[in-house]
Amino acid sequence: MLTVKQRELLQYIHERVSETGVSPSFDEMREALELKSKSGVHRLISALEERAFIRRLPNRARALEVLRMPDQPGGASAATEAKAPELKPVRIPANDTIEIPLHGRIAAGTPIEALQGTEQFAVPAALLGPGEHYALEVSGDSMVDEGILDGDFALIRKVDQAREGEIVVALIDGEEATLKTFRREGKMVRLDPANGAYSPQRYEENRVRIQGRLAGLIRRY
Repeated sequence: MLTVKQRELLQYIHERVSETGVSPSFDEMREALELKSKSGVHRLISALEERAFIRRLPNRARALEVLRMPDQPGGASAATEAKAPELKPVRIPANDTIEIPLHGRIAAGTPIEALQGTEQFAVPAALLGPGEHYALEVSGDSMVDEGILDGDFALIRKVDQAREGEIVVALIDGEEATLKTFRREGKMVRLDPANGAYSPQRYEENRVRIQGRLAGLIRRY
């Protein structure tokens, strides 16, 4: 049987992935479930993984996939939970790739020059959802707590608006771009790092233009 909090988290992840194509951050999950710390979120996710309701996708930031939902609102039976998850077949061939624009490097630490470059970057088609996308090479370590490391390639879905808690590409003063978590603070926009060594960046709203939100991550070894 799933606990109340496990069911709440599973439902929340399912709704966010269905709506946006991106699983919520640990901070968003903590706030949604009114938990005091991220460690509580980790424990719930581990429990759902063990029961084969979700799985983590390797080499992608904030990547959780819902494998199944409880058969009834009150939770799945023990017999149901013991079954192996029924996965829908992926109809995109594993070697099928799509080329998207590669717009150079973007700072995960401090803002850098506005996005430039016209190279193409081959991405497995299965990693991209609907919409128009581009890729950026990450420079810096301020998003490490979200699993985004220096040298990673961030896959960005083009959007011009952001919701609270989404990881976005923000263009500052039309000149500098940065990859951060989007927050509102009164009439200001706050761009939060995911590394305690860095401080949030605050700007007047008219200085910030959203250029996309994080849709996936590719890491080369």
